[in-house]
Amino acid sequence: MPTLRSTLPRASRLVAIFAAAAVFVSAGGAFANPHMVVDVRTGRVIAHEEAFRKWYPASLTKLMTAYVTFSALKSGRLSLDSTVTMSKKAADQPASKMYFKPGSQLTLDSALKLMLVKSANDIAVAVAETVGGSLDQFVAMMNAQAARLGMTSTHFINPHGLPGKGQYTTARDLAVLALQLKREFPEYAGYFALEGVSTGKKNYPNYNMLVGRFDGADGMKTGFICASGFNQVSSATRNGRTVISVVLGSDSLAGRADESADLLQVGLTSSSQGVPLSSLAPYGDTAAVNDISAEICNPKAAKVRSEGRDDAGRMIVSSPYIHEMVRPPRYSFAGLIPGSEIAASQTGQNQIANVPIPLPRPTF
Repeated sequence: MPTLRSTLPRASRLVAIFAAAAVFVSAGGAFANPHMVVDVRTGRVIAHEEAFRKWYPASLTKLMTAYVTFSALKSGRLSLDSTVTMSKKAADQPASKMYFKPGSQLTLDSALKLMLVKSANDIAVAVAETVGGSLDQFVAMMNAQAARLGMTSTHFINPHGLPGKGQYTTARDLAVLALQLKREFPEYAGYFALEGVSTGKKNYPNYNMLVGRFDGADGMKTGFICASGFNQVSSATRNGRTVISVVLGSDSLAGRADESADLLQVGLTSSSQGVPLSSLAPYGDTAAVNDISAEICNPKAAKVRSEGRDDAGRMIVSSPYIHEMVRPPRYSFAGLIPGSEIAASQTGQNQIANVPIPLPRPTF
C-alpha cells in the first residue's frame, strides 16, 4: 500500500524493539525518545526506555481532563447530557480550538468528543469550568488525581496541555494514567476510539492515525507542541489482550504513528513478563523538563524525517503494521445545543482522513 507506507520492512528497527522488550532496557535501544509498552490485564511493563525523563505532555494532558470528567460522571454529579457553556476565558484559548463564541452551549457528550478528537483547547477549558466550577479548581482536581494514582513525576497547570512552567509528566506516569482509564472507565472507552467527529458543518478526522488502520487499535490520544515534539498514547486489543504504548518526543506525525504501531505490535505478540508498572524503579535523567523546540520547530535544524505525503495528501508512514483504511472513516456527531448558535444536522462523510499537519503552538 504505497499510499500509506513504504513496502520495505524495517527489520533492524524491529529487531531493536524486540530486543528491548526481552531485556527491558533503560538506555539505548530503538528510540532516543521516551517510550513504554504495558499489558493492561497484568499491569506489567513489556518494554521501556527513558520512562522517567520529564517531558511536556502537550495535549496528552487531556487524558487527565477526561479522567477527572469521567470521575464526575461516574459519581452522578454530572451526566453526558449536562450543559457545557463556553465562557469568554474558554473562547479566548489559543488553537487548536473550535472557535465557538462565548455563550455557546453543547452537551458534555459532544464536548468530550470534540476535546478528544479535535483536541480543542477552548472545549477543554469549558469542560474544566463545568466539572470543577472554576478553572483553578479543576486544575487542583487534576493534580490531586495524579497524586492519588501515583503519578509521582507529573504536574498540571491547565487542562489542555499548552506549555508553561510547572507542566510536565513522564512516559511512566502517562502509562499509569492510561492504565487506570482503561480499568476504571471501560464504559467511556469509545471516546478514545472515534475515527472522527462532525459538527454537521465540518468533519474532523482523528489525529491518531492508528484508529482504523492498525489491527485492534482502540484509542487513545495524541499531542504536539514544539517543546515536546509529537507525543502519542495508544491502545490496542487482540485475542483478549490489551496493551498500551506511550511515545514522547517523536519528530513527526508519521514518526509517532510508526513508533506507536511497532510498539503495540511488540506488546501484542511478546511473551515477555516484565516487572509490574508500579514496581518499576526510577532511572536515568529525572530532573529537568526536556524541551526539544530547537529540533522540532527550528526551520534551520536538520530534521530526522519529513512530513512526506502522497499525491492525494495522505501521510506516508513506514510501519508494516499500519494499513490503508478499507472504508470511509465513520464520524460521530457532536453539535451545539439548538438555539445556542446555528445548529446544523450531520452531513456527509469524507472519503479519506487527510490528517492535517499541526501548527507550532505558542510558548507561554
